[in-house]
Formats: sequence, C-alpha cells, structure tokens
Amino acid sequence: MTSLTVSGLTKAFGTTRVLDGIDLHVPAHGLTAVLGPSGCGKTTLLRIVAGFADPDSGTIAFGPDTVAGPGRPVPPQRRRVGFVPQEGALFPHLTVAANVTFGLPRAARADRLPELLELVDLDLGVAQRYPHQLSGGQQQRVALARALAPSPAVVLLDEPFSSLDAGLREGTGRAVAAALRATGATAVLVTHDQSEALSLADQVAVMRAGQLVQLDTPSAVYRTPRDPGVASFVGDAVLLPAEVHNGLATCALGAVAVRDAPPGKVQVLVRPEQIRLADASSPDGVAVEVEDLSYYGHDASVRLLVAPDGPRVTARVTGDVLPEPGTRRKAVVSGVCRTFPVG
Repeated sequence: MTSLTVSGLTKAFGTTRVLDGIDLHVPAHGLTAVLGPSGCGKTTLLRIVAGFADPDSGTIAFGPDTVAGPGRPVPPQRRRVGFVPQEGALFPHLTVAANVTFGLPRAARADRLPELLELVDLDLGVAQRYPHQLSGGQQQRVALARALAPSPAVVLLDEPFSSLDAGLREGTGRAVAAALRATGATAVLVTHDQSEALSLADQVAVMRAGQLVQLDTPSAVYRTPRDPGVASFVGDAVLLPAEVHNGLATCALGAVAVRDAPPGKVQVLVRPEQIRLADASSPDGVAVEVEDLSYYGHDASVRLLVAPDGPRVTARVTGDVLPEPGTRRKAVVSGVCRTFPVG
C-alpha cells in the first residue's frame, strides 16, 4: 500500500469553482474521512483521485508516482484504485462470488474468495446468492470485498453507508473500517455524517465551499476546531460572545475556563456535554429555564433559556434523570473551552 498526496487541486464547472486549491496527504495504511456538507466538492475530489475526471490544475501522487497533473494523466484502470460507490453498484445478474472475484484472473478466484468474504465478515454461505437476496449492509461489504480483491493502491469510498438505516449503518461502518485496517489499505471515506467520520477515521479532512479548512485527528477536529464554522458543523456547538480576563472567559453561562486566549473580546465554544444541570438552589452556575428536550434513550438534548432574557443554549445530559420542561435549574460549565477571535 502507498500514501496519497493531493497538491493544489482545482476544478471548475463553468463559472463555478468546485475545488479551490486542495492540499491533502493521506498516510499509507491510514483511513482518512473527507467530511463536508452536500455540494462542498468532496465527491468531485474523490472522482478526480480515481481518474474519472481531470483537475484543472494541481497534482495527485500515489507514493512517489504522479497520476494526475501536467502532461498525460494516468488512466483510471492503471491507477490501481478500488472504488466503492454509494449504492455498491453490484452486478445484479452475478452471484456474490462472481461479483467479488470479477477483477481477478480466473486461476486466482477460488483461492481468494473465502479470504475476501472472511475479511468483510461475511460467511461463505452467501457466495451463491444474488445482490437482491442480501441486506443493504451485506451488499456494501460485498462491494468492499470486490474493491479489495485486486489489492489496490488506494481504496475510495463515496458515502457507502448513506442508504442504510442507523443501526445497520454503524455496524457496517465498523466492519468496513476493520477490513480496511486488516489489509493495511490506504483509504479515503467521503461522508457528510460527523459521527461516522469521527468514529471510523484516523484523520478527518473538513471541506467547505471547495476548500479544505482543517485536517487533523478526529479528537483535535472536535476539541480544537479551526473556526466557528468547523465547530458548528462537527458536532453540536454553543457559541457565545465573551470577554477574556486572567484565563477565564465571561459569557452568558458565567466565567468559563479557556486555554491560551489573550485578554479581550472573543467568541467562546461550549460543547453541550460540558453543560451540567444543577438544582435551582445551587450556589454555582447561572439560572436557566428548561424549554424542551429531545430524548434518545442513552442521553437527551435539553434546550435552555438563560434567565431572564439571555440566549438559548443546548445541554446534553444522561437519559436517566431528565428535567421537566418549564422548570428552573442552574447551568454549570465544566472543562476548558475553545475561543475564537472576534472580527
């Protein structure tokens, strides 16, 4: 397996610039998630890496070998790329066995099939079934096995779990990530699902309006987002105006701890799970009124109005003890918060 390096990549369709100077390095054997809203250019990026489209400028290299850039580009069939599209795109008239081994020499098919199915956590008993006889999650695993069969240099996955329901999506995602790591594949997963990117990838590339705005570990992207836009997109965010003095930012939720923030006006980021609810009689925290809540079983999102006429904020609490709408509580912020300069 080899690394993937994208340098200065641009692409426009007519007057619309879809990619605007993308620089991205995917280490060998790593899984990188490209995360962004619909229309940000992430699928176009994947298609150019695969060779299905040409960039206007910039280069793409697999290890030391340039496959796209000035001069004659390397065609898709010679890039050794495994591609898993959204719906799997299995051949409906072929069995699972025939789909998985489609790109292999005939002499190697019988030996490779069992190990490829085992790799994606499928029983050999599905080998003679047809795609319509499989669940959505099984179809995506078959599609991955087919992509891995010829030992590609890079595996590209274009929102492969988007059509699956929530429970199946999580299990399939874990199985796919485990299979990729078991083969030592260098992989890029395109998604608009923040939890998917954070839970599956080694690093996350956040795209916005054709630009790559942050590339970091999942933890760093969540805990230290580059700007308020990234903070709001990657997880829920409470953003409040504040003023910093002596390592504390005073905002509507009181004085919260911040790190390496110079004195002056800032915008402070508080994640909902940092907001703890206490009794209204508590000496700590600021007064809030519970407006409503969304219950998810393991936890709940509680929407609060900072009394008497402050901003509305959201807290995330465990699902065992839930506050009643209309009641008054105290909100206490725990941990260290991220700040952003104003202006």
